[in-house]
Amino acid sequence: MRDAARRGLAIGFFDGVHLGHQAILGRANAALTFRRHPLSVLAPDRAPRLLMSADERIEAIRNCGVGKVVALDFTPELAAMSADDFIANYMDDARREGVVYCGDNWRFGRGGAGDARLLESHGIKVEIVPYAVHRGERISSTRIRAALEAGDVADATAMLGRPWTVAGQVFKGKGAGAKLGFPTVNLRLDGVEIRLRRGVYAVEVCGRRGIANYGVAPTFGDKAWEEPVLEVHFVDGAPDLISSDAMKVSILSFIRPETRFSSLEELQRQIAEDKASI
Repeated sequence: MRDAARRGLAIGFFDGVHLGHQAILGRANAALTFRRHPLSVLAPDRAPRLLMSADERIEAIRNCGVGKVVALDFTPELAAMSADDFIANYMDDARREGVVYCGDNWRFGRGGAGDARLLESHGIKVEIVPYAVHRGERISSTRIRAALEAGDVADATAMLGRPWTVAGQVFKGKGAGAKLGFPTVNLRLDGVEIRLRRGVYAVEVCGRRGIANYGVAPTFGDKAWEEPVLEVHFVDGAPDLISSDAMKVSILSFIRPETRFSSLEELQRQIAEDKASI
């Protein structure tokens, strides 16, 4: 249902849908974004490692109360379109909604020639939304990526306004965790682009707390994973929603880096301590 109190079109890529994005989206009834990051077309070697998939981002935008989300496919043809042509082709929602909300760095059209001043010259009202701040600096998707890759989950959570969530494909493991007394649900995070720091995390799934190791389990030697896996052990048993499909995991805090222990007994003791710490 349309919120009668909301007017306006929010425009941006909104990777992560962090507190700065939420300040823009929270005012609007509609949003315009791209499924692919523009740099993935314009300069693939400089394209950022994204915090969420396009579908996750669109869902998060809708969760901000936005009634309509248009996600354009950023193509070479769209990149070559002049700013004036972009307005002519894609700003009908802006005219209907009466105002565009965006950040001060939003640009559009070939070579990034379009900006708020150009929109206003076409009779479209623009409101630049002030950026959000954390620890005295502007919140950005880049800062959040860096925090997660460094294992600074607390900073990432503060800037997102919620825990960062990953989705993974559940698969049958080797049973090693169960033999140690800590059975796990195993996930491949194939769709995650950022380089999450390898280590042990406090996590939550469907309201159930757990600990998770993201890495290759090096203590198991030649039985270690070839690629990083997220192994989740639940404190009070796995939730009923676990299936052979996908599972969403909220990352709550970083406990310690992944370590190669001298024995399985030493690993077992450390897991018990990790579990007791959450």
